[in-house]
Amino acid sequence: MKSLTASFKDNIRMLDSRLRVEENFDIVGKDLVIGERRARMYLVDGFIKDEVMEKVMEYIMALNTEDMTLAHTAKEFSDRYVTYVETDESDKTGEIVTAVLSGTLALIIEGYEFAVMIDARTYPVRNVQEPEDDRVLRGARDGFVETLVFNTALIRRRIRDPKLTMDIQQVGSVSKTDVVLCYMEDAVDKKLLDTLKKKIAGITISTLTMGQESLAECLVKTQWYNPFPKVRYTERPDAAAASALEGSVLIIVDNSPSVMVIPSGLLDFLQDTNDYYFPPLVGTYLRFVRIGVFLLTLLLTPVWFLLIQNPDAIPSWLEFIKVAEPNDVPIIWQLLIIEFIIDGLKIASLNTPTVLSNSFSIVGALILGDFAVQARWFVPEVVLYMAFVAIANFTQPSFELGYAFKLFRVLILVLTALFNIWGFAAGLLLMLVIIATTRTVGGKSYLYPLIPFDGRALGRLLIRQPINRNNTHH
Repeated sequence: MKSLTASFKDNIRMLDSRLRVEENFDIVGKDLVIGERRARMYLVDGFIKDEVMEKVMEYIMALNTEDMTLAHTAKEFSDRYVTYVETDESDKTGEIVTAVLSGTLALIIEGYEFAVMIDARTYPVRNVQEPEDDRVLRGARDGFVETLVFNTALIRRRIRDPKLTMDIQQVGSVSKTDVVLCYMEDAVDKKLLDTLKKKIAGITISTLTMGQESLAECLVKTQWYNPFPKVRYTERPDAAAASALEGSVLIIVDNSPSVMVIPSGLLDFLQDTNDYYFPPLVGTYLRFVRIGVFLLTLLLTPVWFLLIQNPDAIPSWLEFIKVAEPNDVPIIWQLLIIEFIIDGLKIASLNTPTVLSNSFSIVGALILGDFAVQARWFVPEVVLYMAFVAIANFTQPSFELGYAFKLFRVLILVLTALFNIWGFAAGLLLMLVIIATTRTVGGKSYLYPLIPFDGRALGRLLIRQPINRNNTHH
């Protein structure tokens, strides 16, 4: 990596070339005179706080020759005359270029072999408001945004303890994306922390194009046949702070409005922020409702289809589940077509303007419900059960886990259609084997605390515990 030299002209020529000042309209190189010395300022237009820089420039441009003789190095100049709080010095051109492109201001002064770095940046940011996909009935209404320092501040606001650590690294040879590991020094699993640091330091990709998803795919060993998520995401600072206090590691990626929580096993997805904003009894009830409903999304249509295939096995008290008016389209094809249509509607809704989203939902429901039955494409029972499954899938906030169960639901349906009860059993067994052999990012069992069994930890996951000294970090 090249360094700055004692030649002011060479330094300017080198930085102008590296930053391509002439080719980029938004990269500014402004010439100044400070105490009869030549100087040049580099910045990206749009990243700098105008009011702050106006005051800084007003002060340093008023310096005279005598003032400059008191500052023999860039460090002394920064300590004496730069009134802004966040300053640093660097003589590495690579570091200077990366800092400028990140929003920092670089000041090159004749006679100094180091650049004065002034962190007066500000990023375009939306309001810190409640996330759309992680709402609560009660509780805080703030949420993470795309600006890294705002997200770390939201967590520090809730944990005022010096043991809360924010360790920053850069990932991507081109993007140089800031990635922060957030953890409690006295609660974190040191082995897991070291593993994550080594993995992140060893990432050699050019850019994190898709932010967190790109990073997650670099951290987690890819298994194309395994759709179960190894990482939880949250857009809520209160949930993230609670996870850090419990010993988890939070990974905060710049430009991403959510935080990765590691490690995450299957049973960790059973919890929801709403559980903790209600009394323990109500929170426990809601947790069991969520678990029951989510299991129904996996098993309802496969079990119903299995019984339809074996009508003799249907007891008299379940006679009502039989198809009253069958049509010419096989039931298995009806179920698979609606699975496909539901995903198509979800994709379409993502591209639907907000003002039209309600109308889109009504039209979609009418087409899938009344018109499809009248046209004898589907029987009413199939539409009813699939509508329940589609809605009930939102009882837990992880889209990745929802789609993992959806794929296995479809697999069980197909195997049941091909091999009847043996296909149904094989599909369930295959899913359980994949879950049991899955490992978290830290290498632990995906089914912890069931495997290995930990009764106390399992009780905390299934039953909302009252707040006391035994289950809060102190």
